[in-house]
Amino acid sequence: MATLSERIPSPSSFERTSNVVLAIAGAFLIAVIVWFSTENQIYTIAVALIVGYLLLGVRIVRPTHRVLIEFLGKFQRFGGPGFYWVLPGFQKLYAVNITEKMVNATRQEIITADNLNATVDAQVYFKVKDDEVNVKRSQYNVYNYEDQIVNLARTTLRNIIGTLSLKSANSERSRINDELGKVLKTETQSWGIEIVRTELKEIMPPADVQDTMNKVVKAENEKIAAIDFATARETEADGLRRAAIKQAEGVKQAKILEAEGQAEAIRLVNEAADRFFIGNAQKLKSLEVTESALKTNTKIVLPEGQQIVNVIGELAGSKLGLQE
Repeated sequence: MATLSERIPSPSSFERTSNVVLAIAGAFLIAVIVWFSTENQIYTIAVALIVGYLLLGVRIVRPTHRVLIEFLGKFQRFGGPGFYWVLPGFQKLYAVNITEKMVNATRQEIITADNLNATVDAQVYFKVKDDEVNVKRSQYNVYNYEDQIVNLARTTLRNIIGTLSLKSANSERSRINDELGKVLKTETQSWGIEIVRTELKEIMPPADVQDTMNKVVKAENEKIAAIDFATARETEADGLRRAAIKQAEGVKQAKILEAEGQAEAIRLVNEAADRFFIGNAQKLKSLEVTESALKTNTKIVLPEGQQIVNVIGELAGSKLGLQE
């Protein structure tokens, strides 16, 4: 098995420089103090070297990291944030970042089920679990887990999208994200990391296919708009037709009622004529003419020798007879 030093990148140049500068500054300060306090130069040099050596082992670990310490290439102990001193040349301290990180699965072309080349890009968010067992797993069970996650994500995306058509892949992004996350969580269980989430950034078809799809979508939208317009016109025409039918039915009903009223009036007049004017048709006719003239404010021309009082009397008598 490879040692931890082969798996974890070496400390940054800034950290190495800081440790060396600290050691040199401390050694120089002690050397100056000893130089002026004693005349033994060998003793002064020895003290300075010892102080510098001790200062080279000083380490400060932030709360965002966990510590693995090796002694002569063998794991010795695990630690959290704080102050550490290691024996330079014999012990090595490695600080493992446990904060959430993101890796880009790098754009790749994937052939879909309908034989189209889709350009796919995705991101994976993960973090190292902060307990001792999982921190050790992240360093001892996998070589460079970030690269491994990227490669695994790319392979998984090819397997998933390769079974879908381009249209299905674009419409089922949430499903692809879910399947990608499940596969990554299963495959990385022994790596000591937690897959927080996955995000499918884009699925881009070839330019000519994209142009065709845009035209199809535009035509479909225009078709829907035309159907909606035709439906609206049909609804409007149906409403007008129903209104015309209602109006015609109203006119018809009014005429029926009017005709029924006239028929009823004629019936009543006939009954009155049969009852009160049998054998005296001249008086009935005079009554009808007089009543019509009174309604229309028409002048009445009386027959020669006929008194108006007699006519009015006869009219009144006829009406009284009708009321009886």
